Amino acid sequence: MGPDVFQEGIVAGRLEPDNYEAHFSDLHPRLDPHEALVAADRCYFCHDAPCITACPTDIDIPLFIRQIATGTPDAAAKTILTQNIMGGMCARVCPTETLCEEACVREAAEGKPVLIGQLQRYATDHLQEQGVHPFTRAAATGKTVAVVGAGPAGLSCAHRLAMLGHDVVVMDAAAKPGGLNEYGIATYKTTGGFAQDEVVWLLKIGGITMQYGVALGDGVTLEKLRAEYDAVFLGMGLGGVNALGADGEDKAGVLDAVDFIAELRQAGDVASVPIGRDVVVIGGGMTAVDAAVQAKLLGALNVTLVYRRGRDRMNASVFEQDLAASKGVRIVTHAVPVAVHGNGTVREIEFEYVDDAMKGTGQILRLPADQVFKAIGQTLKGEGLPALEGRKIKVSETGQTSVKGIWAGGDCASGGDDLTVTAVAEGRDAAMDIHAALSV
Repeated sequence: MGPDVFQEGIVAGRLEPDNYEAHFSDLHPRLDPHEALVAADRCYFCHDAPCITACPTDIDIPLFIRQIATGTPDAAAKTILTQNIMGGMCARVCPTETLCEEACVREAAEGKPVLIGQLQRYATDHLQEQGVHPFTRAAATGKTVAVVGAGPAGLSCAHRLAMLGHDVVVMDAAAKPGGLNEYGIATYKTTGGFAQDEVVWLLKIGGITMQYGVALGDGVTLEKLRAEYDAVFLGMGLGGVNALGADGEDKAGVLDAVDFIAELRQAGDVASVPIGRDVVVIGGGMTAVDAAVQAKLLGALNVTLVYRRGRDRMNASVFEQDLAASKGVRIVTHAVPVAVHGNGTVREIEFEYVDDAMKGTGQILRLPADQVFKAIGQTLKGEGLPALEGRKIKVSETGQTSVKGIWAGGDCASGGDDLTVTAVAEGRDAAMDIHAALSV
């Protein structure tokens, strides 16, 4: 958090040492073999199963659950990984409650879906822990592809291309691979270094070279990549953070939520991460909830999440909203920030309530705050990029950009939800389109 760690009231170790392990333990511990069999037995194994349609990566969910039920979890894992090579991470962080599990026939009939996400984790963990990689490379094609960004989209694209026989070089600005899986997800959702373990396992396919500390614009241009490689895939995510547009937002203590989450993820000891007494998080998505919940788990006395629209318009699922509330986070809706007050350092933040049309009502809310986390969306950074659609790279259904030989996917590309599972699907589909183009 830079110099803000020296702010008065921003301290580490607010809780007793034993509390941190409990607070940051696995949100959904893995099922044991008996629990997995019981959960699998609830599946109706539907023909034309709606859960498959609801899955952005089109995993054959009834098939992999049947494989678990018959005692072959590694076969189940291969069914999952054939469609979603990062199925282990997606099982942890995917909002299954609004995707496959919401579509589950059991959910419609009983209000209690099959535990699809937890069953997916059970199978993929079982395979990965054996060090087994179920796929092999095709014969070398002699083609090389540059992948910019080692997040879910880039890694998914790289793996599929490598499996098809191409040589892939993955470049990332960070010191570690994983993108948001490594730096942008709540610590309690993916514990024990899983993000890195999954990447190490994924790279066992071979044919993938990793380069770190490399970003577009830092001696690397798209023109240079197009000249040196047979194809280029852009999956670098979104590097910038939107401004609040409020007076005084440059005061010390006003921070980016993504940076806070990244610091927690990289901390060897979460107890060493300083937190304020009165924390305000602005935003309504997963990042906002992750930041708010973790602030509370670190020992902040008061944590308030403020969103400009109603709860029904929040990108965070109802499950995530309820999780925040259960941890003691106060959720305020229909309010926009107008000013940050304090003598160089935030001491209070002022909001105005708005109606459904985002018109100010004149009613003011003032919240004491020694830390404010912005989680109001990120912006695309980079020069000389292909044509944009809005604030993202314009792509076709298969990820083609306006520039021949360049594809894109994940958060930096237009269309789709900003989810890990969607990024994986887009990277996979772009890889298949790249392969088709290189095979002509």
